[in-house]
Amino acid sequence: MSRYTGPSYKKARRVGFSISETGKELARRPYRPGQHGNDRKGKLSDYGTQLKEKQKVRFMYGVNERQFRKTFDEAAKMKGIHGTNFLRLLESRLDNLVYRIGFANTRRGARQLVNHGHVTVNGKKVDIPSYRCKPGDVISLKEDDKNLKVVLEALEKVNKRVEFITFDEGKKEATYVRMPERNELNADINESLIVEFYNK
Repeated sequence: MSRYTGPSYKKARRVGFSISETGKELARRPYRPGQHGNDRKGKLSDYGTQLKEKQKVRFMYGVNERQFRKTFDEAAKMKGIHGTNFLRLLESRLDNLVYRIGFANTRRGARQLVNHGHVTVNGKKVDIPSYRCKPGDVISLKEDDKNLKVVLEALEKVNKRVEFITFDEGKKEATYVRMPERNELNADINESLIVEFYNK
């Protein structure tokens, strides 16, 4: 299945969740898209609630269904809580970490940076957005790309970074220090509903 390239605001409104984690998508129109979006009311079934939660997370990280399920199955083989491990694996994707560092304003922009070969991991070019980074990996941009206008503009907008990443302003490189703790991730996600959805 091809990747969705349409408006992200429409997706966010459909699931009632800010997939950019900024809240901008729902600020003006906090209801579903479409002519009758503001009129539709009704209680979701258990299945509908679980599906909506799954879609929220899938849209947020920009992952297709096959990759999403594969990551979920990998998380099941790890020690610890399945849902938390799942979110940690999604956070460890290279495109997500490029976004968290601040090299891009959106995950979609971060994916493009990686796809176009601007990003390096431990000094080697990596152009696979789903590449799984490990704690200790150093993420940077190719020397010629460190002063790209789009990157400099994105870095200027960064107010605060997550604690599981350290950033060297001078070198414009970051280190993925450790896997994130659950309380450092989005509190509006109920990952146990995703586990229930797939374990039916």
